[in-house]
Order: sequence, then structure tokens, then C-alpha cells
Amino acid sequence: MKKDLQFLRLIQDGSKPFSGWDFSYITDTDRVRSDVLSWSYGSLAKHLIDSASSMLDMGTGGGEFLSMLRPFPKSIFATEGYKPNIEIAKKRLEPLGVRVVAIEDDQNLPFDDHQFGLILNKHESYSPKEVRRVINKNGVFLTQQVGGTDCWGINEALEAPLNREFENWNVTVARQELEQSGFEVVYSKEEYPIQRFYDIGALVYYLKAIPWQIPDFEMEKYEKKLFEIHQSIQSNGFFDVKQHRFILKAKAI
Repeated sequence: MKKDLQFLRLIQDGSKPFSGWDFSYITDTDRVRSDVLSWSYGSLAKHLIDSASSMLDMGTGGGEFLSMLRPFPKSIFATEGYKPNIEIAKKRLEPLGVRVVAIEDDQNLPFDDHQFGLILNKHESYSPKEVRRVINKNGVFLTQQVGGTDCWGINEALEAPLNREFENWNVTVARQELEQSGFEVVYSKEEYPIQRFYDIGALVYYLKAIPWQIPDFEMEKYEKKLFEIHQSIQSNGFFDVKQHRFILKAKAI
């Protein structure tokens, strides 16, 4: 493969450190864009928070998103299972009155029965039965999930194995699980927005931030295919893949 200086510079740029759950390095600079969903998880969450007396945010990341949904109810907790994010979340959220709790098991949350009136979950795994245990009767569970076929186009373009462990994770399955665990689903929707990468460095940065997309991702292993995507971007202006998103709002019964 003939070395391309722009390609090499972009690859090096894409290897910059990633912390918390903050993609602003590539999103705020318009190097990556996603189609607009027909719903706003943030608006739905904000409306629910305004009338909640107690709440839990599951998988808060570095607390970036939750911190922007103030004011909070008096009783508010957040969980995080990814160790590098825990101290970041505590530093950001605890001065705002949020108690950040490290967890290791979705099946065993360190909370009392019926402790919360509202539980939020954006792109985090969960146990429907355990969520039902810690939520009040008539409490609301709002979750936006990444579906099982998310961004498979990246894997296909790089000729990397598809992660089929969760390929059947979709709105229908999630709805059935919640209904079987004591919830009434009052709203649900599923869509496949396009995610567009405008340079190969942004794609590398993205893959390093979410290692489950291609667990064995290494520059040397995939350099040839990355260069082919780079050349395609040079010709077409972008590289598109389909995301997979769905949302559910459910009331505990």
C-alpha cells in the first residue's frame, strides 16, 4: 500500500485519548454526523425529571448528558459499570447532588425495593426484572437502546467479524421483556438513522472509543481496508453506515 501523508496524519489524529462518554472531539467539529431521530430522548427525559421526586440514571458514562438535565429531584442516583468513567462521573455529578454508584452486575442493583419513581437508561444494558424491583408502582422507565445491528456497515467495510451476540436485540424483544416483567409499555419506536464519517481519523477515533464494535481492532490489522475507506471518502466526501436505535417508555404496574 502506497503511504499517503494525509491518511497517516488522520490515523494518528484518530488515536487521541478518549474519556468519559464525550464524542465532542469528532461531533462538535462536524467530522461525524448522524441523521435526526423522530424522537428526542433528552426532551422526554427532561419532562419526566421535572415531575419526579426520586430518580436513577443507569449507565451515566462520565455524567456529561445527565448534568445538562438539571434541576434534579432531591433524591437522585446514577450508576456506572465502566471503571474509567466512575471517577469522571463522580467529579462531574456529585457537586450537583447526584450519588454515583459503581456496579458490576445488572441483575443485582444496590438499591432498595421500589426506591425510584423514575429510571432513565440511555444506551445501557439492564435487567427488566431488576429495574421493576427498584421502581415504584406507576413509576416510569425510559430507555433508548442501541440495536443489535448497529453500524454493521463498518464491520463489513473492514471485513471484520460481525458481533452477532446481540443481533436480535430490537424494540419488539425489549418490549416483550418489559411486559413480562411487570411493565406497561406506553410508547415505543425504532429507527435506522445514517451515521456519516467525513474523514478516516474520525472513524478510527470512534472505533477506539467503542471497542465492542470490532473487539480486535488494531491499526496494523485493518490498515489496508481503512486506506480503502479513506480513498472512498476522498472521492465521495463521506462514509455512511446505518445505526440502529429504539426507545421505550414503560410504566410499572
